[in-house]
Amino acid sequence: MPDAARELTPHTSTEAGIRCHALLPCAGTGSRAGTEVPKQYQPILELPMVLHTLAALRAVARLERLVVVAAPGDAFWTTGYPGVTALRCGGSSRAESVFNGLQAMLDQGTNPQDWVLVHDAARCLVTAPMVDALIDACLHDPVGGLLAIPLPDTLKAETDGRVTTTVDRAGKWLAQTPQMFRLGTLHAALAATASQGFAGVTDEASAMEMAGHRPLLVQGSSRNFKITYPDDFALAEAIFRSRA
Repeated sequence: MPDAARELTPHTSTEAGIRCHALLPCAGTGSRAGTEVPKQYQPILELPMVLHTLAALRAVARLERLVVVAAPGDAFWTTGYPGVTALRCGGSSRAESVFNGLQAMLDQGTNPQDWVLVHDAARCLVTAPMVDALIDACLHDPVGGLLAIPLPDTLKAETDGRVTTTVDRAGKWLAQTPQMFRLGTLHAALAATASQGFAGVTDEASAMEMAGHRPLLVQGSSRNFKITYPDDFALAEAIFRSRA
């Protein structure tokens, strides 16, 4: 077992009895990445990408446990990884996987008032200071929030491959993860959209918005990008090497 996987162990994080948990939806296929295996299992520097992500989260002392929501029958987690709870209840969409994972946590007796930090397995370049900054900002917030960065580039709207207008980028942010909300509140927000197939839910913040909440925006980093396309793997590897 790789060192980063071997070292994954849970940390206790209690503040007035309220804990923080990390949840990674890990049931997708990542078809745009062009990999032969689901992209979360594609090696980067000889380690499956999701294990880089989990190793970064392990360094956050206030995370009580790390929960992965995998697809039913996913063989990657059959041997188990210390400190990781693998739930094979993933759905056909990210929103369904998160909802099923939250439901499983509640069924196991997790406090609905606990915080859950939902993070993309494909954002493997996240760092402990980024996550700690989110926890610091949200721990006493009535809603919770998400890492995000102000839109840095000119934004175009198009029709049939041609520009129709330039969109004003003022006040617009690129959403990242983790996204941190109360477990029970996020579960309820997702439940309200479940009968419509989670229509309009593109991330956890959008579900909270649909429920009438206004999530807090917490400054993230451009290096916390989501591995999506084939070229992204080479960039992630270069960043990992630069850190080393």
